[in-house]
Amino acid sequence: MPAAQDVVDASEHYHGEQTQGVVPSLLSVIIDTNPRAWSALSNVLSLTQAVGNILVYINTHLASDNANEVSIIAAHCRGAVWLYPTPPKPSSSSSSSSSKPTTSTSNSGKEFPKFAQIKASVFEALRTLAAKTTEDDISSTTTTQISGALTLSLAQINKTSISLTAGRGAVGATGVGPVSAPTTTSTTDGLPGLNARILVVSVSDSNPAQYIPTMNAVFAAAHSQIPIDTLCLRGEPTFLQQASYLTGGAFIRAKEPQGIIQYLMFGLGRCPPSLDFGSDNKGDSLLSAKGKKAGSSSNKKAGGVGGSGTSSGRGGNPLVIPNAELVDFRAACFCHRKVVDTGFVCSVCLSIFCEVPPEGECLTCKSKLQLGNYGAKPVVA
Repeated sequence: MPAAQDVVDASEHYHGEQTQGVVPSLLSVIIDTNPRAWSALSNVLSLTQAVGNILVYINTHLASDNANEVSIIAAHCRGAVWLYPTPPKPSSSSSSSSSKPTTSTSNSGKEFPKFAQIKASVFEALRTLAAKTTEDDISSTTTTQISGALTLSLAQINKTSISLTAGRGAVGATGVGPVSAPTTTSTTDGLPGLNARILVVSVSDSNPAQYIPTMNAVFAAAHSQIPIDTLCLRGEPTFLQQASYLTGGAFIRAKEPQGIIQYLMFGLGRCPPSLDFGSDNKGDSLLSAKGKKAGSSSNKKAGGVGGSGTSSGRGGNPLVIPNAELVDFRAACFCHRKVVDTGFVCSVCLSIFCEVPPEGECLTCKSKLQLGNYGAKPVVA
């Protein structure tokens, strides 16, 4: 019940009801930490500078709403590593040592405590990752495990959605605090009670050997309506370009990598779902509807990803997401893991082969391929 002074000044005060309709937003950032690629970029942009700019972008996401969350994953040579949040450790000594950087940064008083905690955790994890990286790891591969990073990100997003939905239901059932949010706060045909998206900062070429696991992760993200945005600083990430197109995200190729903060803020900036810019009572803002029209026309013209970020049910977005002029839809064959322009497709399991399999038998499902007269020599009269 509002207090007496609230009635006197006739102003709106916070009583907890305003938070019931707010859907939290989770931003999962995947940073490509390929040592070879960052060594080639060292004259233009170092990894430390890039991470610092990414943290500024993350801080704006967290500052836009108290309910927003973030996770940061490093896609490295031999696997994917959590940068934030730090995985729990069983030993008490390791947990106490991991909390030291957070304490030292928070005592300075020059930075918001949560921002300082994320910064300390990320740089500490990067130092540990660099110390564990050997010369054999660098020489064994020229790319990173982006498929593993996408899988980790999707698993964490799904876990967060389940915990938020269960938490709201438990609070409403006990009768203590606000009841669970109405069904209108859930994303349409997506994750209930959570708006999530993935941002990949790529510096490596796509690895044909990771085509199958990468596409599996992309299809899972598209099914859950989780857009995958990609900022390419160097290289040819063909599969990530397809991922952005299939999930309704944005793919940006940075011509000037040193301006990474501008690409992030103006090219990949999305409006928080809690803000409404002139709602038309149809779940989207008026400015967002304009973005849809602009994006739909560009999609018809170039098959790009523009404007799709505003039409994924993520709330009002006054920014028109840039689109890719051309999308490389080439796939990798299942036999030699090579990216091919044309090939043979199994009609049963849709496996792709760059050449006819031995004895015309699919290597995946063992089905006999009907090749007809393919390969037969022409009859010379």
